[in-house]
Amino acid sequence: VKVKIPFGNKDLDAIFSVPEKKSTYGVILTHGAGGDMNFPHLVSLAACLASRGVLCLRFTCKGLNIAYRTKAFKTVVEYLKLSDDYKLSGVFLAGRSMGSRAAASVIRQLSQEDDDDDFIQGLICLSYPLHRPKLQSKLRDEDLLFIRCPVLFVSGSADEMCEKQLLEGVASKMKAPKKIHWIDKANHGMAVKGRTTDDVMEEINAQVFSWLRENVEPGHK
Repeated sequence: VKVKIPFGNKDLDAIFSVPEKKSTYGVILTHGAGGDMNFPHLVSLAACLASRGVLCLRFTCKGLNIAYRTKAFKTVVEYLKLSDDYKLSGVFLAGRSMGSRAAASVIRQLSQEDDDDDFIQGLICLSYPLHRPKLQSKLRDEDLLFIRCPVLFVSGSADEMCEKQLLEGVASKMKAPKKIHWIDKANHGMAVKGRTTDDVMEEINAQVFSWLRENVEPGHK
């Protein structure tokens, strides 16, 4: 179901992947610095989740400014929270690369504004860009260290923007329950020599779905 979400003086393009049975929780998903909501990994994950009973709303927000992307993500969260068509008791925020940074930033902001709101259930980071390539000294970890809800990282072990030891170091300092799943030999774009894109996506999708099942509050399933 295609929708347009009002954002300032324009609209964000978004698509709901709707399960056959009514879903009580959902995932909001967005893309990285390049591309849009039709990036193959996002389309594949949204279809996988909907086929297993999880509502997925993915959206496009062009713009390389992290504050702008965060503001857009926050708008989409509010839109879904107030939706009459899809009444959800909780959502997980998910993003690829820069989209996962925006998702983390939204969760930090909302938790500082309202401690009692449990609408956001968790965070899913696909290829979290912990640092710029070859610039490991400047870590983008400030939002992660503030988050309290469950976090799943799915990253490539050869990701040039997320060195394995560095992410594991940040994870050890996080207050939130967290899990890291490493895609062996995958780069930032999740490409692995000798494996098809579909094969890698299947591994990612399976990890995300099983983690979601573990982290949905009883009664929301």
